[in-house]
Amino acid sequence: MQGLFTAPAAASPVTAALLRRWTAGTQQVQHALPGRAPLWRRQRFHQGFIVEALQSEAHAEAHKPVVGKTQQHKGEPRHIDEMVGTIRAALRSAAGGDLNISLYDTAWIALVRKLDGGEGPEFPSSIDCITRNQLPDGSWGYEAFFLVQDRLINTLACVIALKTWNVHSDKCNKGLSFIHENIKRLREDDENWMLFGFEMTFPMQLEMAKDIGLDLPYDEPALQDIYAKRDLTLAQIPIDVLHSVPTALLFSLEGIPGLDWDRLFKLQFPDGSFLGTPSATAYALMQTGNKKCLEFLTDIVNKFNGGAPYIYPLELFERLWVVDRLDRLGISSYFRSEIDSYLDYVYRHWSDEGIGFTCDSTVKDLDDTVMGFRLLRQHGYHVSIEALKSFETKDFFFFETSSLETPIESLTVTYNLYRAADQAAFPGDDGVVQRAKAYSYAFLQERRAAGDLNDKWIISSGLPSELAYGLDFPWKANLPRVQTRMYLEQFHGSEDLWIGKNLYRMHMFNNDLFLKLAKADFSNFQRQCRLEWQGLQSWCEKNNLEMYGVTPSSAMRAYFLAAANIYEPDRAAERLGWARTAVIAQAISSCFLSSNASVTESMLEGLNAELTSDGHNLARRGGKYSRTENGLLNALNELINLFAPGKDASNNLREAWKTWLMELTSNGGHESCQGNTALLLVRAVEIYSGRHCSANQNLKLSDYSQLEKLTSSICSKVGSRILSQNGTPKENIENLEQRVDQEMQELCQCVYQTCDAISRVTKQTFLHVTKSYCYVAHSSSETIDSHISKVIFEDVL
Repeated sequence: MQGLFTAPAAASPVTAALLRRWTAGTQQVQHALPGRAPLWRRQRFHQGFIVEALQSEAHAEAHKPVVGKTQQHKGEPRHIDEMVGTIRAALRSAAGGDLNISLYDTAWIALVRKLDGGEGPEFPSSIDCITRNQLPDGSWGYEAFFLVQDRLINTLACVIALKTWNVHSDKCNKGLSFIHENIKRLREDDENWMLFGFEMTFPMQLEMAKDIGLDLPYDEPALQDIYAKRDLTLAQIPIDVLHSVPTALLFSLEGIPGLDWDRLFKLQFPDGSFLGTPSATAYALMQTGNKKCLEFLTDIVNKFNGGAPYIYPLELFERLWVVDRLDRLGISSYFRSEIDSYLDYVYRHWSDEGIGFTCDSTVKDLDDTVMGFRLLRQHGYHVSIEALKSFETKDFFFFETSSLETPIESLTVTYNLYRAADQAAFPGDDGVVQRAKAYSYAFLQERRAAGDLNDKWIISSGLPSELAYGLDFPWKANLPRVQTRMYLEQFHGSEDLWIGKNLYRMHMFNNDLFLKLAKADFSNFQRQCRLEWQGLQSWCEKNNLEMYGVTPSSAMRAYFLAAANIYEPDRAAERLGWARTAVIAQAISSCFLSSNASVTESMLEGLNAELTSDGHNLARRGGKYSRTENGLLNALNELINLFAPGKDASNNLREAWKTWLMELTSNGGHESCQGNTALLLVRAVEIYSGRHCSANQNLKLSDYSQLEKLTSSICSKVGSRILSQNGTPKENIENLEQRVDQEMQELCQCVYQTCDAISRVTKQTFLHVTKSYCYVAHSSSETIDSHISKVIFEDVL
């Protein structure tokens, strides 16, 4: 208990100012013991447990969150319930995927001539879409972010379409001017942000421009690098594979010469597209007049008002990333039914070969597969590891898409592989999971050390911080509210862009409303935490718990660990039950570790009397015990009889404390009963929640016994590591870590995959308590202090 709950001793000048700010005017004043002012008043908050510097008082007041509201634009929802309703309606109306149009793909569709033999375009609305979307500088592309490749390929494609039909010469000329002025800037783009297939498709566009007589700098030195990459890619393309097996090469058919269409049409999707990409499908239609291609493009143009996204549909990708973002932003509890519906859909289309971005995709990709693998397992779906094996070669490296065994180049794909292997591994899984974790961790750390943190598929300024946190805090030591607080700074809503053949945004989950709701929700959580913390402080001071080593720091840590795991607004009783139980356990343990045998004997007598009474022993014991002992015994009495939800709950709590005390005394008061303390916390949370009746029934279940056994075992090992890590041989620590990891996998499986008779929330309680032990063992005191500050005291702006 001391290792888990005792706070660091280093003083922080920030601490006193910080806590006085939140407790001014509300702190209850207790009378001092004779000759001694209580530590809580005499040297209030002397322990250092918050190291992050606070913002100035004026700045904090200027940005004080409004409960239930966020900063909004005209017409946007203001209150939390309005935001939830808006998001819920959007989630329930999801179809094939909500993303912005690609002018590059739209231009390819605009090039299709009338298929009935007449003059003019088959899709005139696509010409109209092009004319509506030219930017003020004459370019086409994503307006909010300037990527040279994105602007050039979109602009050149649109100019070719307009010139082909001899319309809008003014717009065409403005586009040409933009290309002349910016083509030399091609080398400015980060190599990691190269558009998908750009080395194939842009040279093809240049050849088309030359064929229709466009005046462009075809010998521009910056183009030579692109031509060289095209030649290298063409030399490496396995032509037989391209024509016989579905691969990601189908994305860029319009940039590949010498295609055998009779063979390629065997790879056509049921919806008539080639891998869901309109540009490749438009090229196929132009070359062959295939009716299924026409049907696909007609449907796309009608859906997107003349335009076309770079790929469609991608509903599996969208659903999985929505669930992931809602979870990490800490707002998934608002959307349980929608999340269940999304994951049911994913599971219906799951296969042992993995999944792709859409249910009809014959090309499986690692990113969607590992995201699905992790989320499905964590939500109780039974999925095997066979899907991961589909992306591993005999040389034990992993590749991104089926049939093309090229190593992963993407940070985010590798990070999602790491998260799957770290968070969703079960006992008995093949070694592929361990190899995936080792492979991905090494890849990410190498890129991190090199500072090479731009990704192949997404542009996000928060990505370096996201990766750093994910690598520094493995799943077993990652507390939900800490993760959310960090992710609120890493997730940038509509500012995050995806990279395909052009830049695009996924409106469903890269939106600012998700972020606004998450911030409003977290601000409310912080306000509630500060009030609860004030009450816990008063309770500790009233009962003189400082006499047994319960400092403000250790009480704060106990409350933080509870709140960082159990954060829902209607679960205050569980949070405070956890925190008070931890505080009293520390106080009693401190007494038994005292060198004063008479104090220990007297306290044990009082505790036994308290736990064998009917709840009214405090009045009967009168002056038999010292005022100090009365304070601790009074606190225990309140914990059992005042705060418990009913007489049955009080009786269950009393039994839980008796079991714990018996274990403590049998071990001579030593910290070897860390696992028993963990079980006490679990039982306390369950009883204060009102689930104690179910808990009594659960005690008879073998799965419940297994949860208790694993929790106790893991926390005992982790607790012993906290207490003995200084001077312990490295090999011993590594061996202990391996055993903890193995048991965490078993606990993970028990929580996510077993026994519907035990409620999901109850199983999560075991996991929360266990992870709190792992978190403390994993984190330095300074890190914990920083997290306390950010999670509870620093306003979310």
